[in-house]
Amino acid sequence: MPATKLSLDALLVLDAIARKGSFAGAAEELHRVPSAITYTVQKLEQDLDVQLFDRSGHRAKLTRAGEELLRDGRHLLRAASDIECRVQRIAKGWETELRIAYNDIIQSDRLCPLVAAFYREGAGTRLRLSAEILEGCWDALFSGRADLVIGAPSEAPPEHGAAVRPLGEVQFVFAIAPEHPLAQAPEPVRVSDILQHRIVVAADTSRSLPPRSVGLSNGQDTLTVPTMLAKLEAQIVGLGVGFLPLNIAAPALAAGRLVRKEVEEDSTRNTRLSLAWRPRDAGKGLRWWLEKLEEPAVRVALLT
Repeated sequence: MPATKLSLDALLVLDAIARKGSFAGAAEELHRVPSAITYTVQKLEQDLDVQLFDRSGHRAKLTRAGEELLRDGRHLLRAASDIECRVQRIAKGWETELRIAYNDIIQSDRLCPLVAAFYREGAGTRLRLSAEILEGCWDALFSGRADLVIGAPSEAPPEHGAAVRPLGEVQFVFAIAPEHPLAQAPEPVRVSDILQHRIVVAADTSRSLPPRSVGLSNGQDTLTVPTMLAKLEAQIVGLGVGFLPLNIAAPALAAGRLVRKEVEEDSTRNTRLSLAWRPRDAGKGLRWWLEKLEEPAVRVALLT
């Protein structure tokens, strides 16, 4: 492969000349002698076989070719600077990227204040968020799609070596549209009556672990949707029934768009959620999140 004719140093010189308006100004900013600046530009023009500057006036003015080179070259300079900063931060223990999976029970806007607080640390760690459902939370961790899981349900699958810490509980309630036939049923509603109607379920996002279903009976008509919010909307318009997290259903219940019904069994379900991570991968970014997630106010905000 032939050697590239561009160098970051040449782009740095080009950028300085364009901003300062002269070769002398660029030399002063870069702490070089003017002849070195002139040589760098001439060498670049020779290598590319293009004229980068119009030298007819008092100021160094870029040609159209020079403007195009500088426009794209500044992207390269910023990328190189970002790489340098990330390498330095990695050396100090900060991750280049932190992948956080959260249970779809947790509303994404509740995570935004935490994300903003993390960015204020200036660590430069890139965040990648993903929403998971049921066993998808554990699958994301064990498959390497996530470094931290917020709200993993129940117990961790065996033999995976995850560090697990309780996060809290989310209450589930049976909720249906006011126009649904079961809305007029006497309480507690019988399970046998519920089985006569379509149930709405959010699909387990697990890719490798066996998927799990909650509140579903064999033979029952089922509508499967991709997210908990899609499940909420489907139940609001009467497409089916089912249990919903109270934190997600509460506004619709308060507005009368959903009706809460007591069921003869499990009319209220509390689901325990956990934090989970691989302890061997705990860098400064992950430790920051774990520390924040210990704060009671943060947990209340996430789960209510």
